[in-house]
Amino acid sequence: MSCCVLAGVIVSFAPAAEKPLLLAEVLASVQNRYPPYLAALIEQDIANGRARQALGSFDLNLNAGGAFTPSGYYDGQTGYATLEQPLSMWGGSVYGGYRLSSGFLPNYNKDRTGIDGEALLGFRVPLLRDGKIDKRRAELWKAQIDQDLADPIILRQFLDFTRAATITYYTWLSAGQRLRLAEELLRIAKDRDAAIAEQVRKGASAAIVQVDNERLVVSREISVVQAIRRFQAASIELSLFHRTGDTAEPVISSRERLPSSFPPHPRPDENQIVADIAKATILRPEIRRIELTIDKSQIDRRLAKNNLMPNIDIGVQAAQALGSNTPSDIENTEIEAKIEFKMPLQRREAQGRLQAVDAQIERLMNDKKFARDRIAADVRDSFSALIAAHDALKQTRRNVELARQLQAAENERLKQGATDLLALQIREQASFDAQVFEVEAQADYFRALANYRAAIAADAPVSLIKK
Repeated sequence: MSCCVLAGVIVSFAPAAEKPLLLAEVLASVQNRYPPYLAALIEQDIANGRARQALGSFDLNLNAGGAFTPSGYYDGQTGYATLEQPLSMWGGSVYGGYRLSSGFLPNYNKDRTGIDGEALLGFRVPLLRDGKIDKRRAELWKAQIDQDLADPIILRQFLDFTRAATITYYTWLSAGQRLRLAEELLRIAKDRDAAIAEQVRKGASAAIVQVDNERLVVSREISVVQAIRRFQAASIELSLFHRTGDTAEPVISSRERLPSSFPPHPRPDENQIVADIAKATILRPEIRRIELTIDKSQIDRRLAKNNLMPNIDIGVQAAQALGSNTPSDIENTEIEAKIEFKMPLQRREAQGRLQAVDAQIERLMNDKKFARDRIAADVRDSFSALIAAHDALKQTRRNVELARQLQAAENERLKQGATDLLALQIREQASFDAQVFEVEAQADYFRALANYRAAIAADAPVSLIKK
């Protein structure tokens, strides 16, 4: 396939655009239309659903039942229906309802009522175990922490996707710049071919010189084909992050959208490193995630200590007879108080759980300390890479200047007949290589900058940062 055909293919990938494709447009697409990030945002919906699920432990309950005696001395029947509301305060519950009995029941049967039945109202409260905390409230509190925990999980994904999109963008830009350089090198060889042909016709140069230049043209055409393929691959990779605004379909950007050059790249301020480490410690999601996990473990610890205590439950129930047909041995209003004590003698389950939770908290504290050290190391390492990339870029620019000077001098010598075509070809290739190194050095700088910005969470959305 010829270079012209390949060029036509890549132009047909996407409609021509008037404005160059800038990084801000790609990052906006990532934040609003990138499927993996949209999937990460669902983590918040999952956490909200689990919190609502935990609230179900405090739903109003309808209890109904009855009993009858198919055979025996007593043939009475009883039935009841109550509504019970668990309380989020102190682990108790309140209830109220209606109870009715019929037939012949013994006088000591507590379910015995008048003909019209009786209304019930009561409450139960634990005094020790399950007072300040119980399993239902512990699950609710942990589910509420999970709602906060979704933010650092989403933030970690956002930072990773932003860094990946930035690196892919500058890889695409550098591939486009290399393609331009390869085409310019080919143009030089083609322009010279016509001049050499004229010299051969006049007998000023040997025919082999033209053959050599034709070989050079073919060689550089091959390089252009390879550069086109490299640019195509980079465009396809970038399309995963750059998507249409309406249907979120991948956009394969054409050459018309290539910026003319890389953005400015000033040298970072080395005095900023300490402040950036402090900033990263606050903004990076790792420590926040560990802190919230510790909070969940603290709830488990409180629950384990709660389970070491005995149960002392009290309750009060009032029954009010309805109607006037009430047996003489049943009071119209009866109030009953209850107290119950219960305690497992060995309590191994609670002791084992407390031991495990304490060990888990200790491990998380060590993880938190190491996370701080890891963040500081990440910032220092990425900053070092950024400085090195900037210094290397400075040297590659000097290398380009020197290579161009040598190429111009060799071209002038060829015009004067003091050198041959081979020497000029070597100088042209050296100049081309120097310019390619400069393009790659610029891309390396911005890739290092992307890693550094991710290390200090510079692009973290305010909505995902909670202190």
